[in-house]
Amino acid sequence: MSKVLVETSARHVHVSREDLDILFGEGYELTNKKDLSQPGQFACEERVAVVGPKSQFAAVSILGPTRPSSQVELSASDARSIGVAAPVRESGDIAGSGACKLVGPKGEVELKEGVIVAKRHIHLTPDAAAEFGVEDKEIVNVKIESDGRSLIFGDVVCRVNPNFAPAMHIDTDESNAAFATPGMMGEIIKN
Repeated sequence: MSKVLVETSARHVHVSREDLDILFGEGYELTNKKDLSQPGQFACEERVAVVGPKSQFAAVSILGPTRPSSQVELSASDARSIGVAAPVRESGDIAGSGACKLVGPKGEVELKEGVIVAKRHIHLTPDAAAEFGVEDKEIVNVKIESDGRSLIFGDVVCRVNPNFAPAMHIDTDESNAAFATPGMMGEIIKN
């Protein structure tokens, strides 16, 4: 049986170096609050407001390190609540995605695109992918057993990279639907 750790990815922001300078001041460096499960990734002390046409989230966590382009990852419920049309996309695929404003202590950035609902995915090392019998970009199902809310997630993309640690990432809407708890495992089912 091919089981992988299931983690909930709450709303967060990735910022570019250029946008970080605008939001927090020239040359500002992100402060590592807590390392995340993926090597080199960390939750930051810094937060920004994410402003949409209808409403805003006042203090959304930034995840480091900086990226080539700024990106906001929300659940579908989050996006609707602030009035942003956010498509389901893989991280980094932001062309033509939702727009919002980011507000930091030193400035504001208007993102013409960059707001997405992250496509559910599994991070795997090449060895873990071989063990599970899956390849990079392969689409699988993942079965999650929970108390009264068991379900099977479809359309889960496998992302294989030697710098990854094996873990499935779902957003808060998906986590709530499955009544997910920390340490929960999911069974990979090939299509």
